[in-house]
Amino acid sequence: MKDPFKISVNDRHQFDITPEQAQSLDMVPNGDQSWHILRNGQASQVQLVETDYAARTFTLLVNGRRLTVTISDYYERLVQQLGLTTGSTHKQNTVKAPMPGLVVEVLVVPGQTIQKGENLLILEAMKMENIIKAVGEGVVLAVHVVSGVTVEKGHLLVEME
Repeated sequence: MKDPFKISVNDRHQFDITPEQAQSLDMVPNGDQSWHILRNGQASQVQLVETDYAARTFTLLVNGRRLTVTISDYYERLVQQLGLTTGSTHKQNTVKAPMPGLVVEVLVVPGQTIQKGENLLILEAMKMENIIKAVGEGVVLAVHVVSGVTVEKGHLLVEME
């Protein structure tokens, strides 16, 4: 048998469910992000309201009652036991060149508000243009390069706050 998933409901109730048990649930889609579930002779209407994949947390309406469900698998628990993290939770304040190259175009200015995934600059390396994107949201504090300069790997390009 495979390791069970640990389920926490509203941070008060915990239980385990094996992959086999999860697959044996009788689930019928009932609209967008909604299901009719039959388990042990009990029927439930379940609607997915919110998801936070990084935290493995889901907000559900079960028969009209709002529940917050957190799911962890064996590897997630092992990472936690080792004191590691599976994702970055700290804010990235600097953007550095991932490779040596030529700055083709700078697309931001100090004071500009940036969203995650927004283009910051274009870096040409090995005859290919690479768009450097923001890994998080913030405000541009300083731009340390201009178009036409050559940078080495690790060169500070943009500072954010």
